[in-house]
Amino acid sequence: MRNLTLAVTAAATSVLAGPALAADLNVSIEIPRLSVAAYHRPYVAVWIERPDNTAVRTLAVWYEVSNVAEGEDWLKDMRTWWRRGGRSLSLPADGISSATKAPGRHTVSVPGARLSSLPAGDYVLVVEAAREQGGREAVRVPFRWGAANTARASGSSELGAVSVAVTR
Repeated sequence: MRNLTLAVTAAATSVLAGPALAADLNVSIEIPRLSVAAYHRPYVAVWIERPDNTAVRTLAVWYEVSNVAEGEDWLKDMRTWWRRGGRSLSLPADGISSATKAPGRHTVSVPGARLSSLPAGDYVLVVEAAREQGGREAVRVPFRWGAANTARASGSSELGAVSVAVTR
């Protein structure tokens, strides 16, 4: 009887955890073309938070990786990300760090295996951008991890449309 109870519990746990393990997270980020005299590509951080604003995991950081010392010095301009976990991240980080991006639509694809420890539930994807001689903006997109869904939000200055798709 005890073995049957353990088997049923294990089966129920795998059913509940299964969708979260099988899901992938795809993020689309639009960096708008701005008509300004001195345009600099923005630094961008992408991370997941719980609804109570506690950071869960950084997914991407776009900054000047060619000049590591100087590039990392300006990461603190993305104030929200920096305070919620950026300062404790050891950069450059494999699979997270990359160079700044030109205006246009860019994607961040995260395989489910990389997020396998993330329990199913409600989360918020945050994209923050800061630009030299420009502004700073954060776009927050609520989504549900563990079930296929999509969500969108839009920035007003440094960021354009941001969309999140959880796929199975």
